[in-house]
Amino acid sequence: MKGIRQLAQHLDISIGTVSRALNGKPDVNEETRRRVLAAAEALGYVANQAGRALRKGSTGIIGFMMQTGHDITGHGDSFFMSVFDGVQTVLARHKLDLVAMLSSSEEDPDAYLRRMVARGFADGVILSATRARDGRFATLERARLPFISLGRSQSDTGPLWYDLDFEGMAETAMTRLVEKGHRRIAISRPHGEINLGYIFEDSCRKVLARHGLILEEEHVFRSHPNEAGGYALAQSFLQAKNRPSAIVLLNEATVIGFYRGLEEAGLRAGRDVAVIGQYSPLAEFLLPRLTCFRPALRELGVSMAESLLAAMPAFRDDYPDAPRQCLWPMTLMEGESDGQQLNPV
Repeated sequence: MKGIRQLAQHLDISIGTVSRALNGKPDVNEETRRRVLAAAEALGYVANQAGRALRKGSTGIIGFMMQTGHDITGHGDSFFMSVFDGVQTVLARHKLDLVAMLSSSEEDPDAYLRRMVARGFADGVILSATRARDGRFATLERARLPFISLGRSQSDTGPLWYDLDFEGMAETAMTRLVEKGHRRIAISRPHGEINLGYIFEDSCRKVLARHGLILEEEHVFRSHPNEAGGYALAQSFLQAKNRPSAIVLLNEATVIGFYRGLEEAGLRAGRDVAVIGQYSPLAEFLLPRLTCFRPALRELGVSMAESLLAAMPAFRDDYPDAPRQCLWPMTLMEGESDGQQLNPV
């Protein structure tokens, strides 16, 4: 059995009465409501969600836009899965659903989003992989579609955002390495125009400058955010002029490949090269134990979803205190990969 028309024919009552009974309207007597609900369950009534969405002016969907591709996602990436879990926990309170909007790495993300917006795909959007100049912000603002970004942009739009505290990571990591005696320190950052790379590099330069040090251009390594990218990064690092004694890796997956590259060269993190990275479940199996930064990702998803719903008229009264912008903290987990105290050189 499908649809409200067939259900009405089966009960020999009007479609309007069936609709009002299913939607809990008060002008339907209890006996009729009971008959409608019992018949709907027995006969497998399925609501026409597209028609219902059109009538309500909403879809009940929140879209999470992310880019796909081996060079982007790597293997077994748990970052977004943890964030998704937190977001859906909040959406489920309101019978909303989270749907991943997967833009291929070979497609223009701006064009992809414009197509999704034109189709009326979702009631709200979460953006990720924000670029320094990101046209998607203006697209969503023109469409008056509520959105929040996981990551900042240098664009003038996008009043709602959450971002990992890369400034705090730079401050803690660089200070820690300088205090251990390191004077030539390298960093990794992603290829392309991803804004977090600019934030992190600029923050590292500022911290080192306070200590009378500089971040050499040749010691800023760009890599793909996956294990293969980390392995290739290790090759470049080992061949670098005036090879640094320490490196801070910005992506959690690159750490795995970087360790492998060091091992093949007969080197060891924490003994020959100080390494600080981002946490991932796989990092727990690395030896020596990785010194890394760990954000609470599920909690991030919860808070971000509440902030998005606070910007939507139907839900804003439920989250009056939700922040509009937030730098999400990361906890330093001390390991052995950044080595012992050195003598300054």
